[in-house]
Amino acid sequence: MIFLGQGEPCGLGGVVPLSEIAHSIMIDLSEYPRWLVVLGGTVVAVVVIWILMKLLKLTLWLLLIGVLIGGLVWAGWELMQ
Repeated sequence: MIFLGQGEPCGLGGVVPLSEIAHSIMIDLSEYPRWLVVLGGTVVAVVVIWILMKLLKLTLWLLLIGVLIGGLVWAGWELMQ
């Protein structure tokens, strides 16, 4: 749980303000060359888009198989009636 402000201390050392957590997560990229930061961001974006494309392809295959099986079962049910 993330606490904002004062609260009861917990067993792991107390309440940590949200601003302290956000401050500790920040990464300072100002020491790196600007082109390297842009290149790294581009590579990360391409990898994320590629993973999303693969997940979408898998989802569409599962949907296609589900519709095919559902249609066959429905047609079989109608045949038995």
